[in-house]
Amino acid sequence: MNKFWPFTFNILLLSAGASVLPFMVLYYQELGFTGAQIGVITGITPLITFFIAPLWSGIADTTGRHRLIMSFALLGGAVSLSLYPFLITFLPVLLIAVVFYFFLAPVVPFADSAAMFMLGDEKEKYGRIRLGGTIGYGLAAPIIGGLVQNYSLKIAFWGASIFLIASLLVSQKLVYGKMEAERPTRGGIRIVLSNPRWLLFLVLAFVGGLALAAFNNYFFSYMREVGANETMMGLALTVGTISEVPVFFFGNKLIKQFKAYGLLMLSLVVTGLRLILFAAAGTTTLVLFIQIISGLTFAAFWIAGVSYADENAPPGMRTTAQGLFSAMVMGIGTAVGGFIGGMLLESIGGRDLYLTFGIAVLIIVTLVAVIYSRLPKE
Repeated sequence: MNKFWPFTFNILLLSAGASVLPFMVLYYQELGFTGAQIGVITGITPLITFFIAPLWSGIADTTGRHRLIMSFALLGGAVSLSLYPFLITFLPVLLIAVVFYFFLAPVVPFADSAAMFMLGDEKEKYGRIRLGGTIGYGLAAPIIGGLVQNYSLKIAFWGASIFLIASLLVSQKLVYGKMEAERPTRGGIRIVLSNPRWLLFLVLAFVGGLALAAFNNYFFSYMREVGANETMMGLALTVGTISEVPVFFFGNKLIKQFKAYGLLMLSLVVTGLRLILFAAAGTTTLVLFIQIISGLTFAAFWIAGVSYADENAPPGMRTTAQGLFSAMVMGIGTAVGGFIGGMLLESIGGRDLYLTFGIAVLIIVTLVAVIYSRLPKE
């Protein structure tokens, strides 16, 4: 099938993310919200993804209305974002944030499910589809940043809304498979959650979410501790983004070499080591060098997770499987990482925060590896 449309969809969707997500906290601060209020908003919203993503995905797999639900979600997300700049008090902003994440929760798992189906016998090339997201993020971030600097933060929300509407138009070309070819398994989620291999996979997804929260939420605070200015912070993000390109492009070779589970474990081991290296680094130059291995963390982790979920989904439940994976990473993993990370940042600082998270990641991955090795062969 045509790979152009899922590739283009990823460009537009991640362009929307780059347009608004980095500016959310700045917008809350501009409104005068307290640290506790900002913590409530940023902590609750990932939990919406955890509960809602599997719900949307399950409904889509049961009814076969993937395209309709995807369109509804993208339209709702665009409308809710466009309303943000008109709200200036805490409760309305909290409400619109919850609404926004309610609508956006199923978008990533739906897109990944469609991409895997449209790849057909070339599922191992999913990374090249997801590479569109890296390109979109890298192109949109400086453009929106310049517009925000010259005008106002409102541009971020309206720019993201435009990208979501464009994503809605392109999403009409995505294909999710046919209901009659593969009917959903009865009691599918219960079957998934009773499978010890799936439970261990979800634990690994949760660990990936913890690390992702540490990187996304506290990286700039950590860099300020090691003496970085805003230019160096931006350069560090650029190096990390560029490092993802070869990993996404050659993801098929990585999957072939390590298999999905092996690549997932490798990415989390590198993630734990990267966190510890950040804790040990005392200069911004060392941070830039450590960022070179960034592609072997999130990019490899996401390719492996999407591939594993697709390979091991019960019949007719590929979208639900992607929803569970996304919910554990972007939902509960990110939420718990955000809450714990905030407390650690205040009490022990960014470097020790990364040391704590790095050690925790390696311990949990080791325990999962031991348990997995003792499971009977399938």
